[in-house]
Amino acid sequence: MATQTRQRILDAALAMFNAQGEPNVTTNHIADELEISPGNLYYHFRNKDDIIEHLFARFEERMDAALAEPQDRLPGLEDIWLQLHLVFECIWDYRFLYRDLVEILSRNRRLRLRFARILRRADGQAREVMAGLHQAGVMRASREEQAATATNILVVATFWLNYAAARGEKDEHAAIRDGIVQVMMLLAPFLREAERVHLHHLIRAYLD
Repeated sequence: MATQTRQRILDAALAMFNAQGEPNVTTNHIADELEISPGNLYYHFRNKDDIIEHLFARFEERMDAALAEPQDRLPGLEDIWLQLHLVFECIWDYRFLYRDLVEILSRNRRLRLRFARILRRADGQAREVMAGLHQAGVMRASREEQAATATNILVVATFWLNYAAARGEKDEHAAIRDGIVQVMMLLAPFLREAERVHLHHLIRAYLD
């Protein structure tokens, strides 16, 4: 029963943080949503930051799985496309972390260090993918261009929701779709002609 209550609190908090923004949701709001007493909530979690840390642990586990790379073969465009889907779906499901990223990390050093670890892993993985595409002859780019493209991919993915919000876009799900396309288009200038055509076919099929 206690485990179920903890799970309900985390699920409700995630939904409310995503819908309303983390700064606008208090532990009392979460307790009211679940029709439990604040004391019952505090029995399971010390405070709101404790709830956020537990949600971050779930996010971290899922993001680590999304960043796993193909084994025993070089990556292709479809691999990158699939990985971007997994990454952006994770971002979507935990979008409050990205929308309120600076606010959350500024007050929690542990989360700041853990998010930095995710960024380092994502950057290293993106660089390996760029190198794999180059090795496979799919991508023509210098080592410096590969590194810059990997960083650009990471920057766009991390801050895309904030960019979409600043533009006044209301449909965040559509914004995620556009973010995936934007990241893939970063590769286009470096692809061989056949792969560029293939990429544009993938994008058209995805947007239709």
